Amino acid sequence: MQHDGLLFGKTVLITGASSGIGAAAARRFAAEGARVVLMARREQMLHSLAADITRDGGQAAVSVGDVTRRHDTDRAVEMALDVFGGLDAAFNNAGQGAMGQRLHEVEHEVFDDIMNVNVRGVWNCMRAQISAMVDRGTRGSIVNTSSTAGLFATGAVAPYVAAKHAVLGLTRAAAAEYGDQGIRVNALIVGATRTEMLESVMREPISVPESALSRRAIQQRLADPDEVARAAAWLCSDQASFVTGGAVPVDGGCSAV
Repeated sequence: MQHDGLLFGKTVLITGASSGIGAAAARRFAAEGARVVLMARREQMLHSLAADITRDGGQAAVSVGDVTRRHDTDRAVEMALDVFGGLDAAFNNAGQGAMGQRLHEVEHEVFDDIMNVNVRGVWNCMRAQISAMVDRGTRGSIVNTSSTAGLFATGAVAPYVAAKHAVLGLTRAAAAEYGDQGIRVNALIVGATRTEMLESVMREPISVPESALSRRAIQQRLADPDEVARAAAWLCSDQASFVTGGAVPVDGGCSAV
């Protein structure tokens, strides 16, 4: 834990924290001095991660829950307030996607699941987080995970492309509505990243090769989750004090070409 770190003294809530980008963010934010509240559905993985952070000198609390359930997102924010005395920033990273089917082949249940996690989940989180910040007069920062799929069709299923566009819309609307209260809201445009979810896409039955996932990018490789986490840490920090309403690319140049 760095006493001069980017996030020293701040309390940050991270969703989707049990693996991938969320877990990398938990470790990175704690290393930068933040007190972290970890939210995801997989309880054992969250507790293991929190134990690692604590062993390394950081502070972490666990709030097991599903971002599609308003009660769960409210409870995670309440934990930040009760355990650490406030909420300074949030990284709304929980997401769900799929590949391999065209629009007319996607089951209605898949559409519902993807929209609920990626759109309603961000809505539930921001509503609870912003309410807490406004009620306490906190100048805060919220970062939402969007995707290159929020800019163009990437080969992911159509509901995921639609959902990540919606995340950008929610981000911009919230930035405009709360900027005069010192609350900054930004989104990350995340490219193909070596996460549990993406690695499942590279296996059977879909078997999308790694080269195909990074072909459009200037840097033709997958991102490491910590590379995304470092960008999120900067946006959550006071170093990004004049950045709001942004769609910040962490995509190896994919959106530049």
